[in-house]
Amino acid sequence: MTIQEFFQAHPRAAVAFSGGVDSAWLLHEAARYAEKAAAYFVRTPFQPAFELDDARDTARRLGTDLTVVDFDILTVPEAAANPPDRCYYCKRALFSRLLERAAADGFGCVLDGGNASDDAADRPGMRALRELGVLSPLRLCGLAKGDIRRLAREAGLPVWDKPSYACLATRVPAGTPIARRDLERVERGEGKLMALGFADLRLRLRGEDALLQVRPEQLEQARERLPELEKLLGTDFRHIDLDPVGRVSREV
Repeated sequence: MTIQEFFQAHPRAAVAFSGGVDSAWLLHEAARYAEKAAAYFVRTPFQPAFELDDARDTARRLGTDLTVVDFDILTVPEAAANPPDRCYYCKRALFSRLLERAAADGFGCVLDGGNASDDAADRPGMRALRELGVLSPLRLCGLAKGDIRRLAREAGLPVWDKPSYACLATRVPAGTPIARRDLERVERGEGKLMALGFADLRLRLRGEDALLQVRPEQLEQARERLPELEKLLGTDFRHIDLDPVGRVSREV
């Protein structure tokens, strides 16, 4: 199946839009081939503000309406408790809300940006999407992450090389309840580091401390600047450790 054939079979499409490259290219194709397409961004405490900024910018470039649906995911006890399968409860709650809103707007079909590189065994959220009937056209069409980045670049999408950015909840160790304060300090800290030029990084919480993971090519820079970084982040973190291995992307 091609993406064009998918939209011929599903001509009215509501795209769950995160602002990342996968959902951006999916929205590009929906705008191109669907009879009617719209984008929906579910804003929760798990998403940093820049993701919504990117989503708005891309939707504007594509001439597509963007609807922002606010939802406090921390009101879902199973998600806030942060069990190993937290993503299942989170996705089920978020997409249930999105499905309701899309149906009210006349869309019976909701799509997400999951692709053929995603491992279902490692992503409990995919089970929630299957249960809810959410479709993943990129996966159905056999498109892997590398394919999507290439196609997004060819389409002129500015987010074609944007690093994948897992939600802020992934910075909290599984089994540790998620506090709003912790999400906010991770967002502030990672924002400050990105402003210094560090890309595709993670600040993993360790109580009042944090473990900084950067790309291997930025490890030496982070090591040399660690005292400066600790001072910069000192209002939110008592101590910063640097992961000596570096962050390796799982993209295919």
